[in-house]
Amino acid sequence: MGEDVVAIGAASTKFGEFFDRGYADLVRDVVRAVTADAGITLADVDAAWLGTAFAYTYSDEGNAGTSLAEPIGMHGRPVTRVAAYCASGLDAIRQAVAALRAHACDVALVVGAEKMRDVGPRGSLVMQHVNRGHPVLSKGRTAPGIFGLVAERYRAVYGDPRPAMTAVAMKNHAYGELNPRAHFRRAVSAEQVEAAPPLSGPIGLLDACPTTDGAAALILVRESDARGRRAAAISGIAMSNDLGYFTANTSSRSDLLGFESTRSAAASAYEQAGVIRPFDEIDVVELHDCFTITEVVNYEDLGLCGKGEGRDLVLSGATGPGGALPVNTSGGLKACGHPIGATGVRMVVDVCDQVWGRAGVRQVPGARTGLAHALGGPGSLACVAVVTDASPARAAA
Repeated sequence: MGEDVVAIGAASTKFGEFFDRGYADLVRDVVRAVTADAGITLADVDAAWLGTAFAYTYSDEGNAGTSLAEPIGMHGRPVTRVAAYCASGLDAIRQAVAALRAHACDVALVVGAEKMRDVGPRGSLVMQHVNRGHPVLSKGRTAPGIFGLVAERYRAVYGDPRPAMTAVAMKNHAYGELNPRAHFRRAVSAEQVEAAPPLSGPIGLLDACPTTDGAAALILVRESDARGRRAAAISGIAMSNDLGYFTANTSSRSDLLGFESTRSAAASAYEQAGVIRPFDEIDVVELHDCFTITEVVNYEDLGLCGKGEGRDLVLSGATGPGGALPVNTSGGLKACGHPIGATGVRMVVDVCDQVWGRAGVRQVPGARTGLAHALGGPGSLACVAVVTDASPARAAA
């Protein structure tokens, strides 16, 4: 795989509804923050990658690398736009890592950004699905409808997932309440979750993540160029495409109990990072919880527990505060929010904060290795990264 690539700067805007801030404003804010965090200037950056998913849905921003280059004045250098549904940001990191390993650049900037809130209802992503879906396979398909089927299938095979889904919502909102960058900063009770208006099958309003504005960014270099700085190694990163966008949930290859794309990407990332027993070797996880049932099946697909055991894992408290493997200490997509292109980058920013010991009241004691996972398409592709503290002072400890 060549030399490790490390993050030397990590930053995120607050996530939320920013009707007074445009796409370019969010990009400028986060680039200023991440270069300051890395102790460099924009002139030091050789190349950049922008993760933005459905830019055409929301505005004219984000359609090309120029949507990053122009707001920050980064001219005469390559800037690439990456789109991979909800895994756009994490895949932008993967592509920057590949370029650094190939010595195609020396200092890389990765930005994930999305502006989702200030659009009319007929311009929303939901309406895009309803109006432009496949006329035979997926006409009118929506995300709650897809994951509602997953929840019903889980119930049929393993038993009622409702208690586990409620536990995920409560856990992630509790973390979100403590996260100053989170979209939702309020705890929820079991009664509130289970009395929320229904969306699809067992999925209710408080089982779903919000649509959100926000941006996140990383500065990446090869480990030998970190020169004694605080650093976090991207020790394994992989993406996998399984089924097509419209066939991901209609093919006989899908059992609606998980996602092969996650299992494949995780296996590759673990091999690169030398991870054999994920539950025992990873200290903190940021994973894709677009709906509460998604977190449950992701536990299983990521090898954190066996098939059918995700429900018991969250109910045991193992993935919550003080548990053996805290999951989504940011609040996850559920409470931190889900600006689609920004999410994968934000996950790695939060893992960096954990392994650098700067997560504040959400800090996992002794965290050295973290996992980031994004699922997109919905379920047709996934990206997984293993992030390990590579700071000289802690490596010597």
